[in-house]
Order: sequence, then C-alpha cells, then structure tokens
Amino acid sequence: MKKVVKSLVFILSALLILPVTLIYFIIRPLIGEDVALTSCSQFLSLLPGKSSVYLRAGFYRFALTHCSPDAVISFLVLFSQQDTEIGEGVYIGPQSNIGRCKIGNHSLLGSSVHVMSGKAQHNFSDLDVPIKEQGGTFEKIIIGQNCWVGNGAMIMANIGSDCIVGAGSVVISDVPERSIVAGNPAKVIGTRK
Repeated sequence: MKKVVKSLVFILSALLILPVTLIYFIIRPLIGEDVALTSCSQFLSLLPGKSSVYLRAGFYRFALTHCSPDAVISFLVLFSQQDTEIGEGVYIGPQSNIGRCKIGNHSLLGSSVHVMSGKAQHNFSDLDVPIKEQGGTFEKIIIGQNCWVGNGAMIMANIGSDCIVGAGSVVISDVPERSIVAGNPAKVIGTRK
C-alpha cells in the first residue's frame, strides 16, 4: 500500500510541476540545455517546504539525464549541467551546487556540498586572455552508492562506493571504495570494513 501511495505522490508531483517542465523544454533549444536547466533550477530551488522536495524531483526526472523520483533535493540546491544522474534514495542537502555528475543510490550529501564538473573547468595558462574566455573541460564526477559527504565538502574527483567524506573536505583525487577521507586536500584517514 505504501508503495502505491508513493507512486501516486510522484505522479501528482510531476503533473503539478508540468508547466515548469514544459517551459524548460520550450526554451532548451533556444538557449541551450545547461542554461535552461540552470534557469529552472534557480527558480525551483526557492520553493520551501516538504512538498517542494517532491515538485523538484518531479521536474528533474525529465530534465536531467536521470533522477529517481524518490530523490530528496532540498531548498536552494542548484544544478548547472543537464548530464547529471541522481540515483534512488539520494539526499542532497540545502544550498548545495551540483555540476555534471552521477550520484549513486542511497548516497547522502550534506548542506552546502559543491560537486564540480572536475578540476579543469577553467583554463588559465594564457595571460593575454581573460580566464573566463579561456574555456575548460567538464568531467562527469562519479559518487558511488551508499556514500556520505559531509557539509561544505568540495568534490572535484570520483568517490568510490561506501565512502565517507568529512565535512569541509576538498576532494581533488579519486577516493577508493570504503574509504573515509577528510581534509584539504582530502586524504584517507580510515577504511570502512
């Protein structure tokens, strides 16, 4: 019975947010998928309350590469890249910024977590050209399943499954499965057994 009720809530949420979803698909060919996503994401991030969590998931199911309908996308969460995958049971805390990534099933991201699209988003080698005009490379960051990323962490590299990332950590190198990392830059401080 609980599963049926949840499914009905997910469907109702998708229907209620349908006007925003339609606007997204109308403006997407005109301004580009990432700009359209960012615009809608900024609007949706401002909706408060528990019901808004369902509305956001209802929109992102259709706007992102993949988003599980039961994902919890909290207040003031911003997405910048359409090529993003959010797995089943994922929780993304308030004020987080999510770039191009894949977040595995049942992973938890605390408040103010920044998942960047790799560490080479901005080239800066040419002193005669402004940094914002030098381009960069966007990489799809993978956060494995059943991970816990603490508040304020900055993620620029892949994280294996079953990992814990300490609050405020800056991940610039890939993290092996079952690791506990912390610090700036993040270093392995333990292993989950």
